[in-house]
Amino acid sequence: MPVSDELTDVAAYYLENGPEELGAANIVTSIIVTYRGLDTLGEVAVLFFATTGVGILLSKMGRREDEIRPASEILSSGASLLYPLLLLFGAYIFVHGHLTPGGGFQGGVVIATGFLLLLLSQRVKKVNHVVMNLLESLSGFAYVLIGSAGIFLAGGFLDNRILPLGEFRTLFSAGAIPLIYILVGLKVGTELSAILENMKGRDPE
Repeated sequence: MPVSDELTDVAAYYLENGPEELGAANIVTSIIVTYRGLDTLGEVAVLFFATTGVGILLSKMGRREDEIRPASEILSSGASLLYPLLLLFGAYIFVHGHLTPGGGFQGGVVIATGFLLLLLSQRVKKVNHVVMNLLESLSGFAYVLIGSAGIFLAGGFLDNRILPLGEFRTLFSAGAIPLIYILVGLKVGTELSAILENMKGRDPE
């Protein structure tokens, strides 16, 4: 495919009108969340089905917990120190996704990485699946609800202008995009954490 520095008409429109129309300093965010919002919904759905499939496949598999080697003191102490920092960093990434590189998917992965550290260090013995499933379901439902509200209150599905755009380049700007990214981050984080939890050992029977 030939390489060209010339922008297509669609790309030029996004660059020229995206910040003014949607109020997001990060133009990539404007494209992912709003202009191609249905694609983003599809990606979230794919992750949900992948999580469900992994849960089904691994529900009867895996090593028993009594066969797993205990974590070292270094790993255990390091996980306790790093987990809250990773949780905070992941939240920072998706809360500031409309201002800086990052977003809901990236922030959710960072949060799931922190959860993985807890699993490896065996700091987490039992996971409250009710809370995890509830958080994942509520964030997904709210995401679709906000997207649908854009159809009736603004210009289309996931249109961020259902909320005021605010002052450009500030935290409370870009309309509903920060809220959308928070929901995506929570959903991705809980779904990936569920996959990791399903891959760990099972209680001996």
